[in-house]
Amino acid sequence: MLLKYIQKELISMAQEHCVLDADIAEELSAAVTHLMQSPELTVPLLSPSCQDLLRQRMNEIQENEGEDCMLREDGFEDELPLKLLPSLFSELPFGPPQFWKFTFIDLFAGIGGFRIAFQNAGGKCIFSCEWDKYAKQTYASNYGEVPYGDIRKIPKDLIPDHDVLCAGFPCQPFSLAGVSKKNSLGRKHGFDDETQGTLFFEIKEILRLKRPKAFMLENVKNLLSHDKGRTFEIIRRSLEDELGYVVNWKIVDGANWVPQHRERLYIVGFDPQQVPIAKENIRIPEKPGKSYKYPKLASIVKPVLAGYTLGQGTWDTLERHKAHHAEAGNGFGYGLHTWPLRDDEVTRTISARYHKDGAEILIEQPGDRPRRLSVEEAMQLQGFHPDQFHFPVSKTQAYHQIGNSVVVPAIEASARFIASIIS
Repeated sequence: MLLKYIQKELISMAQEHCVLDADIAEELSAAVTHLMQSPELTVPLLSPSCQDLLRQRMNEIQENEGEDCMLREDGFEDELPLKLLPSLFSELPFGPPQFWKFTFIDLFAGIGGFRIAFQNAGGKCIFSCEWDKYAKQTYASNYGEVPYGDIRKIPKDLIPDHDVLCAGFPCQPFSLAGVSKKNSLGRKHGFDDETQGTLFFEIKEILRLKRPKAFMLENVKNLLSHDKGRTFEIIRRSLEDELGYVVNWKIVDGANWVPQHRERLYIVGFDPQQVPIAKENIRIPEKPGKSYKYPKLASIVKPVLAGYTLGQGTWDTLERHKAHHAEAGNGFGYGLHTWPLRDDEVTRTISARYHKDGAEILIEQPGDRPRRLSVEEAMQLQGFHPDQFHFPVSKTQAYHQIGNSVVVPAIEASARFIASIIS
């Protein structure tokens, strides 16, 4: 791909001509790919002189190609002769838009479910971060941008000014499964988890310094009740009382958009100094509009699919566990979908551990053991299009990434409301 060739050229140029400390050497791919997509901005961790050098080379490439400039609707500042090659990004499944109504940043980005949703709503992403190296590979493959890594290492004042902050911040410290596991291991959870639980305060600091017009956060519904409600009260107080945002929240089930039961907490806020709005007027859609075409499970799951049948040992273990739980009088165990599938059939929540045994969503195979979903089937339960979105990683990593992602059309419904308010 020409895009990857130019990225490599600019990275090599930076390595040869710029003074790079340890932090930027590690983040060079992120810095260069961010600059290529938003050359009108100053990107984190690259010196101004190095950014100017790379912009100059980008302009030379542009002039040689003779392509039109990619401009924001209100144009770049006159003193910045900045250009891009739209033809380069047309190779991508989800390249940057040529025109946009607002900007946003994608924190704890995963594989970019928020990015697709907010880009569909008219936005342009100008900063992304994600610390999982495999998720970063998938992100770069689809959007042409390598996310920065650990947000704790990025000076917050260097993050570009933006209109909307998006973050599906790590949920393990607050999820029912995560809390149960950490309790059993004697580990801390919630805000006492020093690695993941405190990442909310990174969001808080960015909001304090950059004051975007709006934000949208996503987490597990257990965040509302975690530690008897004290955890969420800290978040609410931080956003409303300390930062002064007008905030609303709601538990939304993704099953209203896709055939997967997935309840998540959406938190949406606006800066009243920039966007006068009352709390009761902040709308978080619980269902799609009448024009939305709902994808039935039967249209996603194939009746016959080789290569995904559970091994005998895995199936025996699942049956044994289900029998044990049934004897104990609870409903734990695998979830099996049998043919014919009902029109209103919905799966359980797909999780990041799906690759291990597929227990939460299994498909009946008459005369044989059940099978897992394929990657193409699983991604559709999160609203990703199998003909557009690409996984350059192993199946194990793809399942993990899908289970950690968001229901894209559900996020998009809130994104469109936010866009209608701030644009």
